[in-house]
Amino acid sequence: MPPSSPLQIADVPAFAARIRAGDRAALARAITFAESRRPDHQAAARALVQELLPDTGKAIRVGVTGVPGVGKSTTIDTLGSRLTASGHKVGVLAVDPSSTRTGGSILGDKTRMQRLAMDRAAYVRPSPSAGTLGGVAAKTRESMLLMEAAGFDVILVETVGIGQSETTVADMTDVFLVLMLPGAGDELQGIKKGVLEIADIIAVNKADGAGAGPAKAAAADYTAALRILNAQGGAWTPEVLTVSGREDQGLDALWARVVACRDLRAKAGELAKRREGQQVRWMWTMVEARFRERLADDPRLAERVPALETAVAGGELAPTLAADEIATMLGF
Repeated sequence: MPPSSPLQIADVPAFAARIRAGDRAALARAITFAESRRPDHQAAARALVQELLPDTGKAIRVGVTGVPGVGKSTTIDTLGSRLTASGHKVGVLAVDPSSTRTGGSILGDKTRMQRLAMDRAAYVRPSPSAGTLGGVAAKTRESMLLMEAAGFDVILVETVGIGQSETTVADMTDVFLVLMLPGAGDELQGIKKGVLEIADIIAVNKADGAGAGPAKAAAADYTAALRILNAQGGAWTPEVLTVSGREDQGLDALWARVVACRDLRAKAGELAKRREGQQVRWMWTMVEARFRERLADDPRLAERVPALETAVAGGELAPTLAADEIATMLGF
């Protein structure tokens, strides 16, 4: 089957074989189908993921987040390059904020990760969220499995660092890394408690030159905050490190702690349970997504919902009764 031919259900076994063989063009096309909103593309992508399921699950999955400007892309570029140099195959999924009006996405990560973008042992893929957390969960999870089937043994998932996407990405990865800036006094006021509670590792970035001292002080403050806020429990106790993605400092130690976290959880039996739970929650996320699709596609609802919204907004109709009417129209 030529690379440019469309993926159809009947082509799935042959297409899956190309992905297992590391065919980058086939991988790119499969991810494009997974991200597509066309029903036939989605059906083909689901069949392909099912075909490749036995070839997945062998990679270490790491979520990476941090406030804008913290240096996520630079750190991932430097760390990923070190990993490929040591023999790993690194896949990067950069979850982009998509416009709720246009559906457009920034998709600038390939320019910010120049070394990885040119590295044949790496694959950088912007993953537009389509404006919904369900979009993040569905598209990014499928893309992650496709990358694993193609032989990538390290998957790095970068979030935009805003909103609730951090929790979503933490729930699809093995280890969750939060990058912070020096100056913890201000940062602790601005960072969400929830992010600290789900962090496995906090790395204070830009700890080079004049930033080394403030970074060390910030690390001490974050360590103290984790003792108060962290409620994860389990085999792994969250840690705080200092790094410089730009100057390539501390990244070997950072990766060693990522691997230690994953290995400790695996040894304790927590990693398998974590992934099992993630799979089940993914299923329910997809069920909710199907409901939203029906809501959007049902012509009767398209005609009726504006009137219901107007009545609810005006206080003429209780939201519960409006919800009941919509559910009845959907056959629930």
